[in-house]
Amino acid sequence: MALLNVITSMQQCNIHCFAIFVAMILSLSFASAETHYHQFVVEAAPVKRLCKTRNIITVNGQFPGPTLEARDGDSFVINVVNAARYNVTLHWHGIRQMRTPWADGPEYVTQCPIQPGASYTYRFKIENQEGTLWWHAHSKWLRATVYGALVIYPKLGVPYPFPMPEREIPILLGEWWDRDIISVLRQSKFTGAAPNVSDAYTINGQPGDLYRCSKKETTKFNVRSGETVLLRIINAALDQELFFTVANHMLTVVGNDAAYNKPFQTMVIMLGPGQTTNVLLTANQPAGRYYIAARAYATAQNAPFDNTTATAILEYNNFLSQRPLMATLPRFNDTATATAYTSQVRSLSSGKVFTRIDENLFFTVGLGLVNCQPGPRCQGPNNTRFAASMNNVSFVFPRRTSLLQAYYQNIGGVYTTDFPRVPPVAFDYTGNVSRGLWQPRFGTKLYKLRFGSNVQIVLQDTAIVSTEDHPMHLHGYHFFVVGQGFGNFNPRRDTARFNLVDPPLRNTINVPVGGWAVIRFVADNPGVWLMHCHIDSHLTWGLGMAFLVENGIGELQSVAAPPPDLPPC
Repeated sequence: MALLNVITSMQQCNIHCFAIFVAMILSLSFASAETHYHQFVVEAAPVKRLCKTRNIITVNGQFPGPTLEARDGDSFVINVVNAARYNVTLHWHGIRQMRTPWADGPEYVTQCPIQPGASYTYRFKIENQEGTLWWHAHSKWLRATVYGALVIYPKLGVPYPFPMPEREIPILLGEWWDRDIISVLRQSKFTGAAPNVSDAYTINGQPGDLYRCSKKETTKFNVRSGETVLLRIINAALDQELFFTVANHMLTVVGNDAAYNKPFQTMVIMLGPGQTTNVLLTANQPAGRYYIAARAYATAQNAPFDNTTATAILEYNNFLSQRPLMATLPRFNDTATATAYTSQVRSLSSGKVFTRIDENLFFTVGLGLVNCQPGPRCQGPNNTRFAASMNNVSFVFPRRTSLLQAYYQNIGGVYTTDFPRVPPVAFDYTGNVSRGLWQPRFGTKLYKLRFGSNVQIVLQDTAIVSTEDHPMHLHGYHFFVVGQGFGNFNPRRDTARFNLVDPPLRNTINVPVGGWAVIRFVADNPGVWLMHCHIDSHLTWGLGMAFLVENGIGELQSVAAPPPDLPPC
């Protein structure tokens, strides 16, 4: 109606005010926002992979699930119907959820799960975000098959900060188990041992023709000679960090975790579970067929992992069939290549990092072992059970209500707010750790943050059991990665080398194997927000914690009321 009024007024206006009306029309297009309505039915569907057909949990019968698309400023209303036999929640990974933590999704943190036969409607708005994110189940290990891309375009009339690609292609990297993933989880929880590794990696749901029975279904992407395409790459793998490459093609990295970066070129990228990367690829090689490939970056010492390689095919149009050119990937333990890649990521914008710190936190992240009596439930190393912790606290999820409901409704006895700001005991974190420090305490401990406080967190890997690269994800926030390094963090030496000019902006950060990462964010989003390792077996063992960000002043700085259909426990 507003646009119609503008057009009517133009008919009564002389040419001298034409420019004014053009500006008004543009402002209307920039300000316009849409609401996108979807229904997601979580259900079992038959899928054939690696010669076998079995039922897996899907959304709308699709694997991977539907791609969601919107523009910055748009809203989503997504009705989720649980037609499966397991409880489920969905998480919109990387969405800030400003004042709407009820829509964030991790079970028993911001909501109780959606029970079989029930439904819940997630409502949230995209605010000042654009790029590639994704959605996935956040209950048990269902995200092994329940996930999909979430693409946020700029507002109408706003260009990309890089040359416009001719086409855009979402690429979702995943892991495949020949067994039901819940049975894999149950076995691991019962025995206390590490879970069985996956049987294959996948690219858009397909393992590729290096696996048995997979040649016919291998994913193919057609390109025209000379065109430039934007690849939106998502690591949806349950447990594995991955190297990614396209044979003979240079990749220009332009974005990570829905934040633009200064473009740089590379042949290989590395993504931890939960991370996304946007790259431009120009089809400038001789017409032919080229493998797109992904395989493990595995850093834990003496730990089993899936050492297979997933492939898809980049195929130039009108080219006769031939075997694709093989891609070259780094060795599984090539930390030098992973570090060289991540060290090149720099934010496109500069000068936005605060220097006054209100909360200076130091969190150790890593594995642990729990002593137990030898037997079928004690099959970890040397008659133990695996555990994991942050600051020696192994996180325990509540069951009778969610953390957010307990906070909002002032329900006592669900959590405490005494999560330690520093490790209870200082030690040589990446050195020879005393066995007396290997067993964590268990608890549901939150750390309280005042609204608007400036927060810095040092995330320090430990050598308990093994050093390992941990992809740490913070719900409800993006954060600046102001520093990374190896060994024990030394504030006197390492703070001076922080990048406060153009640090990467992310929602998931790989804490280097045997090293540290420092992040900063402003606590401007009230609610209860989970921070955890995005290797799901590690979260199951307790590698997580949660922040309780208090309300500020007034309605716009406070958690909105819970929706009427919030699932009960």
